[in-house]
Amino acid sequence: MAVVSGGTTLIDNGALDAAVPSGSLTLLSTQTASASATISFTSGIDSTYDSYVFKFYNIHPETNQASFDFNGSTDSGSNYNVTKTTTFFEAQHAESDSATALQYRTDLDLAQSTSFQKLGHFIGNDNDQSSSGYLHLFAPSSTTYVKHFIAVSHNSNAGDYSFPNFVGGYFNTTSAVNAIRFQMSSGNIDDGIIKLYGVA
Repeated sequence: MAVVSGGTTLIDNGALDAAVPSGSLTLLSTQTASASATISFTSGIDSTYDSYVFKFYNIHPETNQASFDFNGSTDSGSNYNVTKTTTFFEAQHAESDSATALQYRTDLDLAQSTSFQKLGHFIGNDNDQSSSGYLHLFAPSSTTYVKHFIAVSHNSNAGDYSFPNFVGGYFNTTSAVNAIRFQMSSGNIDDGIIKLYGVA
């Protein structure tokens, strides 16, 4: 047995001691969109895990150039209006190689707002266009601290662009956040899958 930085122990074959958290994911629930106005997770977000990850796969909007948005609830889904402050930046690259960009988007961030936050922006609704990525929510059951989150999405853009988006921020509340809702900025979520995982 060996000891490494911070006192973590390794057993003889180099593996972590069983008592050390490994960050493994436990699938808690799966929801599939089918012309859905919203997808809400109103159970499973509690003090069981220190953080939760939502993975979304091929979110396809009904409306062209829509964004994929989310918000939180402190009352188990009765209201989705938690105050948040966020940042948003994006990169883009055209299929034709004719244009590229890397930019901060002041029009897509929030400052002490209860509005829905955009995760994927300007998503195309062509048959082969969609958005995939993840949202990582930290310590949502804390009643001491704000609730941090980070998100990354990749979008097939309405103008045939590769369009990764990066979001970070926090729910500015010391109440437990116990439900999350996803929706498009316009129209339904035509298709796609969202999975909720607890992080051990």
